[in-house]
Amino acid sequence: MAGTRIAIAVWDGVEELDFVGPFEVLTAWNGYSERDIEVAIVAERADVVRCAHGLRVLPDVTWDELEHPDVLVVPGGGMTPHHETGALVDNVRKLAANGTLMTSVCTGALAYANAGLLEGKPATTHWGALEGLAAFDGVEVRADERFVDAGEVITAQGVSAGIDMALYIVMRLDSAEVAAKVRRYIQYDPKPPV
Repeated sequence: MAGTRIAIAVWDGVEELDFVGPFEVLTAWNGYSERDIEVAIVAERADVVRCAHGLRVLPDVTWDELEHPDVLVVPGGGMTPHHETGALVDNVRKLAANGTLMTSVCTGALAYANAGLLEGKPATTHWGALEGLAAFDGVEVRADERFVDAGEVITAQGVSAGIDMALYIVMRLDSAEVAAKVRRYIQYDPKPPV
């Protein structure tokens, strides 16, 4: 069976759990799928990336080195030029034009809105950025949905919704049975104490 290539974007200030949660789900998928699942962390440069809370990450590839992925995950973090007019938005547009399934967690949805990918589509984001998302013409904001599948773009709220969305990707591209096995493997069964 054919493989599936997944790229997860990172940059200085990226929110750790927005990309590490989906990374855990999507790499675990490889142990339960008949297809070969490759997950690569991609950044503008091959240098160490310092995340929002101090975690340092070394990307696997740069945008220039990235082979065409089947899925792109854009996490959230502090709003920077990356989300407005920078290299991230340029790369998002190129990949979307070539048929990559575009997914986001948290404020990563704003990169897609800036790239014009959410016009006329439903979408969601972190509760603190819903107003910013609603400022884009033609975006149907779904504030109460943990993730929204708009066909070629899937957006998710914050941290735990990103994990839900990643499990949904496994289900959409593979099967509900495989997604359930991945969920059990990572023991994702949230029951917050508050």
